[in-house]
Amino acid sequence: MKTITLFSSFTWKLILGILAFIVMFFIALVYGAADVSVNDVWLSLTSPSAIGEHISIIRDIRLPREVAAIFVGSGLAVSGAIMQGITRNPLADPGLLGLSAGAYAALAITIAFIPTANYFVTMVVCFIGAAIGALIVFGIGSMKKGGFSPLRIVLAGSAVSAFLFAIAEGIGLYFKSSKDISMWTAGGLIGTNWNQLQIIVPFIVIGVIISFFLSRQLTILSLNEEVAVGLGQNTIRIKVFLFVVIIILAGASVALVGNMSFIGLMIPHIVRAIVGTDYRFVLPMAAITGATFMLFADTLARTLNAPYETPVIAIVAITGLPFFLIIVRKGGRAFL
Repeated sequence: MKTITLFSSFTWKLILGILAFIVMFFIALVYGAADVSVNDVWLSLTSPSAIGEHISIIRDIRLPREVAAIFVGSGLAVSGAIMQGITRNPLADPGLLGLSAGAYAALAITIAFIPTANYFVTMVVCFIGAAIGALIVFGIGSMKKGGFSPLRIVLAGSAVSAFLFAIAEGIGLYFKSSKDISMWTAGGLIGTNWNQLQIIVPFIVIGVIISFFLSRQLTILSLNEEVAVGLGQNTIRIKVFLFVVIIILAGASVALVGNMSFIGLMIPHIVRAIVGTDYRFVLPMAAITGATFMLFADTLARTLNAPYETPVIAIVAITGLPFFLIIVRKGGRAFL
């Protein structure tokens, strides 16, 4: 009976989350440097034969951009939730623990040495870079006796991220590719097109779906690893699968929009305050909430100083940094 009540409560919360997402999606398509109407948005989505300047703006510029925001927001939020569950570290986030920096450094190397690389190659390289960055962080964090603590992991992540970003910037300066690299540094969605989305979005979708199937195991693992072993879980195999999912989600997101910190940190905390600590509920709600937040951030970036654009990462950082400080001050319990 209690389980049925939990699922019923979660269902209503998920429905409200989806409604908020739909509203934000339409707002993101309507508002921008060019004024379009709700009717233009509706026609562009429902009538393939509709033509016009505003229809073209929506279909060719805004729609692919907002689709990218949806999947990047979902991917980063889910990957952050998984990282916090695996490490039982409230400060875990792909942008803070070396994944985004590793993917970004790999991206800079690719632009410098393989300038003709397509998006599939770029994405694979970002996967590799994200894995290397995370392995370095966890390796440094676990060197001291007693394993890694949340504080040690964050410190290692900060140091490794700074080092990898310095490598990326140095490569950009030496090979005179800083301008191309900076397009990703700004964490922007400008110029996103359907060809990019066709290559990258399926990987994010696959990663999110796999995480849903492993949500029950992640819940047990996040509470107590000894209990998970006692219940017959192969914790090493589960961690490997989840780690691969994190790499896929973070690597694909960086390949699409560049470094984007704090989304994977704050969205899971907000979601756990709404649906609790069961990852069967946390992950789907994180996917919806992350997508909604990214749509909101991108809409602000396009409208605050229109027709000029504010970097999306600036909007995210303004929101995320105070959130990060609150979590640190409360010891990770601020939103639990």
